[in-house]
Amino acid sequence: MNQLKRIAITASTGLALVIGATTVQAECSDKNWKDCAGKPWVDGNNMETPLGSKWWPNPLWGAGDEAGSTNWYTKPEVVMRATSVIKSGKVYKLGHPYTATMPLFGSRKFSLRIPGTPTGGAFGANKVMWNDEFLATEVGQVGTQFDGLGHIGVQVGADGDKKEMRWYNGFSAADMGNPYGLNKLGTEKLHPIFARGILLDIAGARGVESMKAGEVITMADVKNALRRQRMSSFEFKEGDAIIFRTGWEKHWGDAATYNNGCPGIGMEVARWIAEDVKAGVTGGDTWPVDAVPNPDLACAFCVHTFLQTRHGIVNQENMKLSELAKDGVYVFAYMYSPAPVAGATGSMGAPVAIR
Repeated sequence: MNQLKRIAITASTGLALVIGATTVQAECSDKNWKDCAGKPWVDGNNMETPLGSKWWPNPLWGAGDEAGSTNWYTKPEVVMRATSVIKSGKVYKLGHPYTATMPLFGSRKFSLRIPGTPTGGAFGANKVMWNDEFLATEVGQVGTQFDGLGHIGVQVGADGDKKEMRWYNGFSAADMGNPYGLNKLGTEKLHPIFARGILLDIAGARGVESMKAGEVITMADVKNALRRQRMSSFEFKEGDAIIFRTGWEKHWGDAATYNNGCPGIGMEVARWIAEDVKAGVTGGDTWPVDAVPNPDLACAFCVHTFLQTRHGIVNQENMKLSELAKDGVYVFAYMYSPAPVAGATGSMGAPVAIR
């Protein structure tokens, strides 16, 4: 079953018999989300939304904020923490080259053309010439990509009600909608990222070249990775960038395999990231960082909705992490500046690590 079919599967099917009663209760599903109380992605017991309690205004950054977790990088102590881990000055490029044949989710395309060759010239006594390119693509959602806060939302009210399609900090599709770029939560509202980065080499800790599609990273995996990396006593802090290596990068040259599910984090780790660490960035060597398919089919990218929609934590996907792991570089300065395309949902571009 391919990925697009898998994520369209209705969550749970069938009915659960209530012991001692003559009636049955519908299970948690996309049609019965109010019956999802107690699920790992649900906060509180009040099912005001499919995520439980309302998530706006954001408790850290306040009503109306559009920068989310990138607000951490306006704080000098967070930035200086990142600079303090630079020891050798070696720089690692954490992004893949952008090509027409790279793995692309769904029907996304990446098409680059150079008109003419050269595009212009020669002019002047010095005979200057130049090449320009034309690029047609989903500029924020291809290749090594960065999810901004206008990317992932949740239908809270009736299907199709744009006033109740809610994103980070409660902004609705009615607030944001504009065919020429989002009115709210565009990437131009985000701050440049300069964080202390921590690589958690889960594949290395498991002793495998690559985890398998659908395998979920647990807190036991996190602890085992830290133990293997001789970081058992490491203290995570607010604003850290937490990066997960699953080994899925090995499939980058095989788009069909790469796109057909992937390993990744589940809700146990997502809660640790958001509630205990209060991270500034999550990232990984897969296309969503979530595990796909999730073992609970009622979870359709529920890690995305928990981290990004509820908590405003930005996410870096399709990263190239093998070189860091090979060199045993687990703590580094992490740098990335989202392209400030007004109204964009995300950004292309290569993050870097400095050891």
